[in-house]
Amino acid sequence: MDASSHPAADRRAVDRLVEAYGRTYAAEAGIGLRDTPGPLYQLLVLAELASTRIRAEVAVAAARALFDAGLRDPRRMLEADWQQRVDALGAGGYRRYDESTATRLGDGAQLLLDRWRGDLRVLHREAGDSTAALSTALQEFPGIGPAGADIFLREVQSVWPGVAPHFGAKALEGADRLGLPAEAAALGRLIGRHEPAAFAAALVRAALHKQVVEAVGVAS
Repeated sequence: MDASSHPAADRRAVDRLVEAYGRTYAAEAGIGLRDTPGPLYQLLVLAELASTRIRAEVAVAAARALFDAGLRDPRRMLEADWQQRVDALGAGGYRRYDESTATRLGDGAQLLLDRWRGDLRVLHREAGDSTAALSTALQEFPGIGPAGADIFLREVQSVWPGVAPHFGAKALEGADRLGLPAEAAALGRLIGRHEPAAFAAALVRAALHKQVVEAVGVAS
C-alpha cells in the first residue's frame, strides 16, 4: 500500500501514535527540557548514552542515575571522578559500556566548558538552525556520531523550534514500519496539532517495538 495516497488514514494513525507513545525520551529521563544550559547538557548526556548498542530504556535509566548522583551539568560531571561516573552508570544498568562511557563523559564535559563555555546555546548560535551544521558540531563530542546527533536534534526541537521538524533515520524507519510516508517533508505535513519532538519520539518507538506498529499501523 502507498500510505501517502491515504492522507486521512495517515492522520488518524499519527493521532493514535502520538497519543499513546508520544512521550519524549528527555521527559522519560526526568529532564525538564528548556533552552537553558543545564537541561540542554542533560539532553546531550542522554544522546550519548543512547548512541551505543544498548536498549533505549537502559540509556534512559542510566541518564536518570547520573542526574540523581548530581551530575547534571558539565562542571559537576568533570569534577566527579571516573569511578563515580562508572558507579552511577552501573546503578542505571548501563554496564557493558560503563568504563568507556565514563571516560567520554568527562572528556565531553571538558570540551563543552573549553569550547562553548559550558553552554550548548553558544553552539546553537554558532551553527544556527541548520541541522547539518548542528549535527557536525555535536559530533565533536566524544561518543556522539550521526545517530547521537540525530537523537539530540530530535528532542531539542521542542525548545529550538528553528530545527523543527527533525526526524532522523530511526524515526523514518518507524514511519516506514507503520505504513506512513518515510520522507521528512511528508511527515512534517502530518504533524498537525502534535509537537514535532513527541511525534518523532513516537516514530522511534515504532522502529524499536513491534507492538507499537501492531497497535497503530495504517490500515490497508
